Amino acid sequence: RFTKDHEWVSYKDGVGTFGISDYAQKALGDVVYVEVPSVGDHVSQKDAIGVVESVKAASDVYAPISGEIVEINESLAEEPSKINQSPLGWIAKIKLSNPDELKELMDEAQYKAFAQ
Repeated sequence: RFTKDHEWVSYKDGVGTFGISDYAQKALGDVVYVEVPSVGDHVSQKDAIGVVESVKAASDVYAPISGEIVEINESLAEEPSKINQSPLGWIAKIKLSNPDELKELMDEAQYKAFAQ
């Protein structure tokens, strides 16, 4: 599923794994820094929870869903360029507090049409 802010989220067993979309990482170019949320943070959908910086620009990262951050991709601190390498480019995992929010997000076909 995808947000209008170009984040993706996959869902399994009550946990959503998310990152920035392929479209977003290509628009940003080579990523040089990623700020991730902290484990234990409680976030609401659409909260600004991190930053992705490239040689071109900096962009906020927004929570695609509400819940508690249960894991972060620690490798991004040392190798932020992994954000450009799907599926290694996930940012964090969120234990969902409201799974119905997933219904509000776009599927892949809707997102492709939106991103054009």
